[in-house]
Amino acid sequence: MNASILSANGVTKAFAGVLALDRVDFAVRPGEVVGLVGENGAGKSTLMKILGGILAPDAGSVGLDGVDLPRLTVASAMAGGIAFVHQELNLFDNLTVAANVMIGREPVRGGPLRLVDDAALERRTAPLLAQLGADFAPRTPLSRLSLAQMQLVEIAKALSLQARVVIMDEPTSSLTASETDRLLDVIGHLKARGVAVVLITHRLGEIERCADRVVILRDGRRVAELAGDAIRADTMIAHMIGRDLKTLYRAPAAPPGPAILELRALRTPYRPERPVHLTVHRGEILGLAGLVGAGRTELARAIFGIDRPLAGEIVIDGRPVAIASPDQAIAQGLYLIPEDRKRLGLMLDFPIRQNVSMAMLAGRSAATLVDLEEEEAVAARERDRLGIRAASLSLPAGALSGGNQQKVVLAKWLALSPRILVFDEPTRGVDVGAKSEIYRIMRELSDAGVGILMISSDMEEIIGVSDRVAVMHEGAIAGLIERDGLSEEAILSLAVGRRTR
Repeated sequence: MNASILSANGVTKAFAGVLALDRVDFAVRPGEVVGLVGENGAGKSTLMKILGGILAPDAGSVGLDGVDLPRLTVASAMAGGIAFVHQELNLFDNLTVAANVMIGREPVRGGPLRLVDDAALERRTAPLLAQLGADFAPRTPLSRLSLAQMQLVEIAKALSLQARVVIMDEPTSSLTASETDRLLDVIGHLKARGVAVVLITHRLGEIERCADRVVILRDGRRVAELAGDAIRADTMIAHMIGRDLKTLYRAPAAPPGPAILELRALRTPYRPERPVHLTVHRGEILGLAGLVGAGRTELARAIFGIDRPLAGEIVIDGRPVAIASPDQAIAQGLYLIPEDRKRLGLMLDFPIRQNVSMAMLAGRSAATLVDLEEEEAVAARERDRLGIRAASLSLPAGALSGGNQQKVVLAKWLALSPRILVFDEPTRGVDVGAKSEIYRIMRELSDAGVGILMISSDMEEIIGVSDRVAVMHEGAIAGLIERDGLSEEAILSLAVGRRTR
């Protein structure tokens, strides 16, 4: 086997004291396709950012053509032939396809003005598009392309750099089946030319089809490497999981009641071709699992009226309702605890009491005057009920810990007696003690008849708290798992598009 072009050697990286990578080794050799897989948060993106020069490791080294270096920079990585195809498009929709592919490296015509040579731009871009089987011309304005076509432009840009290593981060996430097949053919052509490809994807079938080796990360550590016939989806999933769960489950006080929230063929702007069917019952916690990009947060936004659904019905207590804005959701007793509490759930510079009362002002004020005594009383009641630790209700919400901030967001809605609560990542950035308190509160609410939809990327949380789990894959519900069938393998299999037995 040839010596590696690019390698990570005992690389460690931490953010705010939390290990993202722990002494990870990884190598890429000429003319091979290496799959890199792992659950959300396993460390894949951090490792690739270090190999691409975006981040510096805290310990360990990066190897380029056999030379150990403390780190790479973006410039040195590009000079070494390392190219990225990012999942998030990095394109300019006011330019043509050719201008995007050759951005920063445009050929120019002679003369005092040194103008960009558009004809040369198109000549250089055309064979790259042909190689990808693109059905659009180099001179096409980017703004006229679909999302899938833009993804092909991003790949053409990487190929234009004459790269020796192409790192593809979820390159097929917005491609159709035929476009995906074409891309996998391109990966085969690159391999035949001696180009190495690192493929990061949650679509394990693609890994099975084209990878020579697979490196598996779990919780920031390299836990396995597979090659040849050992590259199978079930084996990869087993290594990606590889841990026993500490169960947090507390059974509901009574069986769940009738349906309180139904989504009937709901189509969201995120993946309008993928209708969502989902039912939440009174008195249950329905977990919503899925990988990054599956569309869970986008679904929550549509349910709460932030993004207007394109078709389908939202049904509450058996009656279709129109929810085209958060105001209309609130009027139905349907509330959202957002993933980003600091940006979307709180006014960080305002006192706790004002954060708690902000959603109820319309019904608890006279003309434009706020009843300050009632505001203080409601905030004090919810503080005691939720155990919010704060010396004063006049303290700014931004001064609280993450767990107490999350409780303030929850207090805002509890003051309005919710019927349905949608939690989006309810314990992200919350310490262990606050997590258990939030889980207790969720169960108490469900026991009181509230229907809860809990979106979470934390597998332990999903299995430990949910009564049932729905799993999203590429914008739709891939399957529903009852409590007695819950396992990480069952959830992950659905999340990557494989049916459970």
